[in-house]
Amino acid sequence: MATTHIHTHTDVHHDDHEHEHHEGNFWTNYIFSQDHKVIAKQFLITGIFWALFGGTLSVIFRLQLGFPEMSLEWMRPLLGGWITPEGKIDPEFYLALVTMHGTIMVFFVLTAGLSGTFSNFLIPLQIGARDMASGFMNMLSYWFFFLSSVIMLSSFFIETGPASGGWTVYPPLSALPQAMHGSGLGMTLWLVAMALFIVSTLLGGINYITTIINMRTRGMSFTRMPLTIWAFFFTAIIGLLSFPVLFAAALLLIFDRSFGTSFFLSDIYIGGEALANVGGSPILFQHLFWFLGHPEVYIVLLPALGITSEIIATNSRKPIFGYKAMIGSMLFIAILSFIVWAHHMFVTGMNPFLGSIFMLLTLIIAVPSAVKIFNYVTTLWKGNIRFTSGMLFSIGLVSFFLTGGITGIFLGNSAIDIQLHDTYFVVAHFHLVMGSASFFGMLAGIYHWYPKMFGRMMNEKLGYVHFWITFVGVYMVFFPMHYIGIAGFPRRYYSFTNFEFASGFTDLNALVSIAAILTLSAQFIFLFNFFYSMFRGRPAPANPWNSTTLEWTTPRNPGHGNWPGEIPAVYRWPYDYSKPGAKEDFIPQTVPYSETPESNLPHENELIKLESSNGNAIVVEGDKH
Repeated sequence: MATTHIHTHTDVHHDDHEHEHHEGNFWTNYIFSQDHKVIAKQFLITGIFWALFGGTLSVIFRLQLGFPEMSLEWMRPLLGGWITPEGKIDPEFYLALVTMHGTIMVFFVLTAGLSGTFSNFLIPLQIGARDMASGFMNMLSYWFFFLSSVIMLSSFFIETGPASGGWTVYPPLSALPQAMHGSGLGMTLWLVAMALFIVSTLLGGINYITTIINMRTRGMSFTRMPLTIWAFFFTAIIGLLSFPVLFAAALLLIFDRSFGTSFFLSDIYIGGEALANVGGSPILFQHLFWFLGHPEVYIVLLPALGITSEIIATNSRKPIFGYKAMIGSMLFIAILSFIVWAHHMFVTGMNPFLGSIFMLLTLIIAVPSAVKIFNYVTTLWKGNIRFTSGMLFSIGLVSFFLTGGITGIFLGNSAIDIQLHDTYFVVAHFHLVMGSASFFGMLAGIYHWYPKMFGRMMNEKLGYVHFWITFVGVYMVFFPMHYIGIAGFPRRYYSFTNFEFASGFTDLNALVSIAAILTLSAQFIFLFNFFYSMFRGRPAPANPWNSTTLEWTTPRNPGHGNWPGEIPAVYRWPYDYSKPGAKEDFIPQTVPYSETPESNLPHENELIKLESSNGNAIVVEGDKH
């Protein structure tokens, strides 16, 4: 075997690059930065805030559901008038909690927090680019998101409370300000915040697509891109095509609310009084919403699946199984996601023949999803697995994607869906397959790329504790919900104490609530690990996971521009792990193929010039292999 002596000179250039990174002032470096890595951290920190906030909302309404007889008077200092004189959560505020929890987790955490963080951070680093195509547009995408966050948060501090029409904000509740407290100013703020959020998403998506197509380094063909980049690419395309439809729906809803139009209203009576609205259709809003709403499932899932592909291959020390099949399955999912939206609408009086078409397409989308599961399992099979925190969360994602996906086959059948629609069975299904799986993908990505983000290592033991409590907790929360849903428990009901059939499920409901509290508590372990490691964690090696991809060829704390010298060229695909004949169990993308394909190592007395991460020439000495 050949012995290689490679010095990348990373440390030599470290001080110079740190100096370059700190040129300018605090505002341009950390607040209004155009560096994709800083913007990614801004998305991440904001997403973590929203995850804790949205999770806390869920615990508050789970207290009401799990312990309906318990007095919540002790929460009055926090919730004020939203606690009734009897010590219960106000029913209208309960609906507002459910509405805002769904909105925050789907859009602000799993769309902006996940895709905004990792698309921004990894695209330039993994394709070999100095930055995004437009740093200014990238900066704007974050600040539109931040402004949207401020407006959404402000709705909690107005007298009538936040929006309370469900996270899908169906008319007429969302279209009539006089319908209930949460239909007033809170709903207006929700619509404005979502309009700004969509602008942020579109700015980001245009940037991601342009960067991937135009700014790949020398040798980085499409078939040499990591699966993470393919996932971000398809995600950006889906968002670019579907979010404008929700933007249009929000604008039309604002017109109905404020300017007397009737796009979604017709034959409405309030308090026995007929309103003047005629000719509109609330079903039209459902079509517009779900034309975004179903692709949105994959806008949050695909980045998580891409991250998982990278982490599973790296920590199995094996090439990813079926690289082209994985790309094809993501493409197929992206296409099908646009033509299955009406499976959310089987109970709206849809023509049964049309319903059968959407049912068929919905069941077909299980095929590319199954391909991904199969490829993950075969990559893990007989691998030399390293159970890092990131790997555990990636395997957890595969588990949720599988168990939650199976229940999707039930709901994809229109005859069964009519019975299960708007029950807790649906809640359990999408929280497992979309919510929990995507959240685990986000956590896996944080643990895996934290050394590159902050130059330090997170504590692995705390990571293990965080994983096991969260993993078991999620199943304890959502597995029982399948049984509750089959029993007929409807979603968004404030209390079930008046229903005789619900009396047998009191203990199960309490178990779900206790598990939800424990699961949220475990996130504070992560929070401590995250911020403590940022300042006191062990300094990270240049390539702590022995990965093959380009981001690990940069200095430990890369400045704006990523590589201090010339950007390294790419010679191979990103999954050369455990290659027969190679000395190491990984071969970076920057290492050229040798003249002997089976060994990929130098011949006797041969000198090979390679290109280091800083653009300097390196001499590799070969001996007999």
